[in-house]
Amino acid sequence: MQPLNLWPAEERRRIRGVFTDIDDTLTTAGAITPDALQALADLKAAGLIVIPITGRPIGWCEPFMAGTQGNAWPVDAMVAENGALAFVHADAEVSSKTGIQTACSLRKALSKLYQQDAATRSANQLRMRAIAAQVAAEVPGVALSRDSAGRETDLAFDYAEFARHAPETVQQVLAVLQRAGMQTTVSSIHIHGCFGDFNKWRGACWIAHELLGRDLRQELDQWVFVGDSGNDQAMFAHFTHSVGVANIRHFEAALTHKPRYITAGERGAGFAQLAQALLAAR
Repeated sequence: MQPLNLWPAEERRRIRGVFTDIDDTLTTAGAITPDALQALADLKAAGLIVIPITGRPIGWCEPFMAGTQGNAWPVDAMVAENGALAFVHADAEVSSKTGIQTACSLRKALSKLYQQDAATRSANQLRMRAIAAQVAAEVPGVALSRDSAGRETDLAFDYAEFARHAPETVQQVLAVLQRAGMQTTVSSIHIHGCFGDFNKWRGACWIAHELLGRDLRQELDQWVFVGDSGNDQAMFAHFTHSVGVANIRHFEAALTHKPRYITAGERGAGFAQLAQALLAAR
């Protein structure tokens, strides 16, 4: 990982869009900081596309997209549950008209896009309830994340948000999920399991096509991803331009795929530095 200031200006100048993780990348101590929020606004004002992509549940994302608890975040879409579904603004043109629900009661009307059909989601939810009970029986003390009520397509167990569990415990939970046939990832705070071939990279490609009609794979020189932990590795592996905020150092030894560049600042301050680097090159 090279210092961010070694990223050539001519490469930064070509960037047209930013994908970003949320927890411990945009947020600090669980909340978005003023400098990170301003950075989002500055990127949008400069004409860049901005799409957060997170392991958080779709229900958790709703207030930030809709502005139901204050001002809406200035972003084009928000992809949740490690790529399985997303919110876009209801007036956005999407390339697929299936799997869309519109919530017009929100302050900003949103459309919810899914990668799985309703019947598949319903069947998977029944399976996930049984697996959650199995984890509780086999790994005492581990609980579902507090945001689980808003989840539709995956399970998440808290190991570092409100709880504090050892790496050995994390591995025990992963083993249960994997035996059940789930795909697993580990973020900076949660252990995730889902039925479906979902990760942030596939979710990014999907939303770029649905929302923008673009093939992300063919224009990676025009995009950057910024993140901080293990469930960002699929993005680090594929993106030509990738950045880790400084707190990624906590996970460095466990990462197979690392970002090309790293910020000096941690969390929201690091994201603000990334935004400044992009804007300075325009």
